Amino acid sequence: MKTAVPRYYHLDVEVSPERVRQVRRILAAHLRFWDLENLVQPVCGGAEMLLRAIDEHAGDKHTSIELWWNGQHLITAVGGNDHGLRPDQDLRDCLEHLAANSDGWGCCATDTGTRVIWFSQRARAGERVPLVPTAPTPITQEGLELPREIMPVARLADRTALIDGLLEEAR
Repeated sequence: MKTAVPRYYHLDVEVSPERVRQVRRILAAHLRFWDLENLVQPVCGGAEMLLRAIDEHAGDKHTSIELWWNGQHLITAVGGNDHGLRPDQDLRDCLEHLAANSDGWGCCATDTGTRVIWFSQRARAGERVPLVPTAPTPITQEGLELPREIMPVARLADRTALIDGLLEEAR
């Protein structure tokens, strides 16, 4: 079961073909650190596809990537600074891929006029494997060992009286 500790990560990057591979490894490391191994492939694949499209179509290559984990969903947002980039035309293939491979996605404009494309992935429960009963294994020891020291009954009675006396004083 995934923990509900909220997490956040922000990365600013100048997109280039070499940096796209580095960003993928950085995001994968953060997801593994957050114990979200099953989300590495879909999240890193979607982010990598968006970064490659931004590298191909955008004039301004400065991009911000953010990850938000709320305990159930991981939201990945990629925001570019290129005002001329049109997601509906330049990034159409990426958006179709995100729509097919994520639980939700969207595109919004910021106050500065730049675009942010986000997509979410739900953390799914791990695969359940049915339990198979196993036969008990035979014991190889011949007998049980005795305890090191057996407390005599008289010492046990003395300790009980001491504890009762301490309880009476506390009242």
